[in-house]
Amino acid sequence: MRNTMAAGLAAMIAMYFLGGMSARHEIFPWPQLSALRKMVGGEKAAAPSRYTFDDKGRLTGDESKTPVTCPIQTDRTAVLLILGQSNAANDGGQRYRSNYGARVVNVFEKRCFIAASPLLGSTDTKGEYWTLLGNNLIASGQNDSVILAALAYSGSEVARWATGGDLNPVLVDTMKQLQDAGYRITSVLWVQGEKDLVIGTTAEAYQEHFMSMVDTLRQHGVEAPVYISIASKCLEPSNGGFKEHIPDNAIVRAQLALSKSGHGIREGVNSDALLDADDRYDDCHIGGTGAEKVSRAWMNLLRGDRRLETRDNPP
Repeated sequence: MRNTMAAGLAAMIAMYFLGGMSARHEIFPWPQLSALRKMVGGEKAAAPSRYTFDDKGRLTGDESKTPVTCPIQTDRTAVLLILGQSNAANDGGQRYRSNYGARVVNVFEKRCFIAASPLLGSTDTKGEYWTLLGNNLIASGQNDSVILAALAYSGSEVARWATGGDLNPVLVDTMKQLQDAGYRITSVLWVQGEKDLVIGTTAEAYQEHFMSMVDTLRQHGVEAPVYISIASKCLEPSNGGFKEHIPDNAIVRAQLALSKSGHGIREGVNSDALLDADDRYDDCHIGGTGAEKVSRAWMNLLRGDRRLETRDNPP
């Protein structure tokens, strides 16, 4: 009896390890058993969603969007190309929508939609503050219409945007689509750096990759100023970050140097300094109070630079 039990136990252990190895390495009999299960039970249907994404996780469709005729660009139209990682993408803690109907739009693949979070063209489906910026620009009287061209990828490092990176062709395609739609980009807004701080990108490498991206913009006819934010803060391992933030770091030094390097590059909003702990809903991503702060800061920055341009280039 004992021999029978021992043999049975040994067989069970052998089957357990055989099954585990088979599943892990996709060897017989796991693939065959999996295929048989799918044939008998069928594939589990995906839960219905209003959202669609491309193979890089970028939001490409949202059934709630309201399509409109794309506004004609005038000298009082802001066309903002939004680039970067999660704090430029749809990872905000507050959603917004246009207060001015078709005067604030999200343009994507040569089609326009009344701007509302989340924006087509960037990753994820939470909130963002660019629509609020559009509302503020119109409310301030600076612009009559605002075109938001969103292209931000959560967790992206700067190297992915440089020549040879996987996001560089997407950037080129976005610029071409905007040009085909009759739009001339008036400002490029870059919010990125947190990922590079975590992975240890050097200041020199950051500057090299960023300038490669700027070269791509210039080679495709974008003459607009490129605003580089001072952004490196994303805390806690749950966000892929550190426990504490050191303000003087390689990424910030690179960003500050780039903002003073010429080439049409200007210093953007310093979210590291501007936002306190309560402005980030998870110690990294921007919540409602933070959205109000950064959108106001961007508005003041763009308004101040517009006044300088008007003074230097009177009509």
